[in-house]
Amino acid sequence: MPPQKVIIDTDPGVDDVLALLLALSASEEELQVLLISLTFGNIDVESCLLNVVSMFHVLELERKWRRASGLPVGFGCLGAHKPLVAVGADRPLEEEEVIMADYFHGLDGLQGVHTSAPHFTPEQTWKHMFATTPVLKEDEEHPPNFKPTNVTAHKEILRILKENPVDSVTIIAVGPLTNLALAADEDPETFLRVKEVVAMGGNIGVPGNITPNGEFNVVACPFSAARIYSLTSPSPPSTAPPPSSTTKKLKPIPEALSHRLNLTIFPLDITTTHLLTQEAFTKAITPLLHFSPTSPSSTISPSPLAQWTKIFVDATFSKLKQIRFGEKIGDLDFSLHDPLCVYYVLTRHRGGWETLGDRDVRIETAGQWTRGMCVVDRRGKMIEEDLAKPVVMGDEGIWLHRGYGNRVRQVLQSPDEKGMAVEMLRRIYGGV
Repeated sequence: MPPQKVIIDTDPGVDDVLALLLALSASEEELQVLLISLTFGNIDVESCLLNVVSMFHVLELERKWRRASGLPVGFGCLGAHKPLVAVGADRPLEEEEVIMADYFHGLDGLQGVHTSAPHFTPEQTWKHMFATTPVLKEDEEHPPNFKPTNVTAHKEILRILKENPVDSVTIIAVGPLTNLALAADEDPETFLRVKEVVAMGGNIGVPGNITPNGEFNVVACPFSAARIYSLTSPSPPSTAPPPSSTTKKLKPIPEALSHRLNLTIFPLDITTTHLLTQEAFTKAITPLLHFSPTSPSSTISPSPLAQWTKIFVDATFSKLKQIRFGEKIGDLDFSLHDPLCVYYVLTRHRGGWETLGDRDVRIETAGQWTRGMCVVDRRGKMIEEDLAKPVVMGDEGIWLHRGYGNRVRQVLQSPDEKGMAVEMLRRIYGGV
C-alpha cells in the first residue's frame, strides 16, 4: 500500500507542534506530508511560521544527533519527502478582530521558547515567504528538510489537489478553517477532490473552551467553518451562512456540485479525554536528556528535540498548575486535541474508531453570545412539511430538515484512549 498523502493546515501552538511531530515521525510507508499550510489562530501567522521553521531546524539537529549517537534516526516520512510550507490567512473572513490563544500558548505560541532557548531558533526564518514579498530566488539556499514557498496557502492546497488523483489527499485541519474556506471559495470542484477533511473543532455535548458555547478553532473564524460544513449538504446554499457586509467578496456556493464533502470532525467531546500527563512526558524524554553517546563524533548532547520540547511542554504544565490551583504536580495533564486527528489518520486502518455519520451540524455566525456554537438538529424524524418548502439561502427563518441539512461525521470514541499518548511519545522520541 502506498503512503497516505496528507496536507496539514495548522496554527502552531503547543499541541499543534506535537501533532506535526507525530505526523513527521511516521514511516515513509505510512504518510507523505505534502504541505504544511499555516493560518492565524493560537497566535499571529508570522509566529506560526517561526515555530514551524524552528521545528524543522530542531528536527535536523535531532536526526544528526541520533546518527552520531548510534540511535535509530526515525522520522522516516520526513527523510523520504520534504514537505512544502506555505503561509495563509492572517485574519478571519468576516471579522477585522483576531481572536488568539496566546494567553495560554504564550505570545510566540510556544511559551517563549525563542527567548529562553534562542539557540534552537535558526538565523534564517524565511519571513520572505509571505505573499506580499518577492518570489523566492531559484539560487537561494534552501532548508534541508522542507520547501518554502510564497504562494499563498489556499492556492497551494488547490494546486496539490488538482495535481493528485481524486480522493488521494487527506487534509488534517487543526486550526481555524479559513485557508480551507478560501480554497473552496476559489475553486469548489477542485477542493472537493479531497479524500477527506479531518478537522479538530467544535463542541457538541460539552461546554466550549473559549466561550460557554464555543470551541476556539471555530470561534476564531465561524464563517469559514460554516462554509466548509455546508459543503457536506446535498444543497450547500441552503445551509451556508448568508453573506455579511465583510464577506460579500466571497462567491455564492454553487447549488449543483459534483458531490458532497467528506468531513470528519473531532470536537472537544472526544479530544478533551485524550490526555498527556506530565509523568508520561517526563518518562519519555528523560532517557534522551541523560543519554551518553558512544561515538566521539557526537557534539550535541543531550537530544535537541527533547531539550526543545521540554521547554514549552513543561511551561504548559506550569501554566496549567496556575490555572488548576491546588492540584498536585503529578496530576497535571493537557488534552491532545490536534495530535488526535493525526493519530486517527495513522491508525484508522486498524479499526476501533466509533463515529456517528450524517449529523446535521451547523455553525452559528451571527449570535452575540453564541458565536461559533455548533447547533445540531436532534429531531428524530423528518418533518414532511420541510420538503415542500423552497430552499432558503442561509436557513433564514427555516431550518430545512434532513433532506437538505449538513451531513458531518462526528468521531465519538477512539480505540485506545489511554494508549494514544503512549504511542505518540514512542513515535516522536523513539522509545530510547
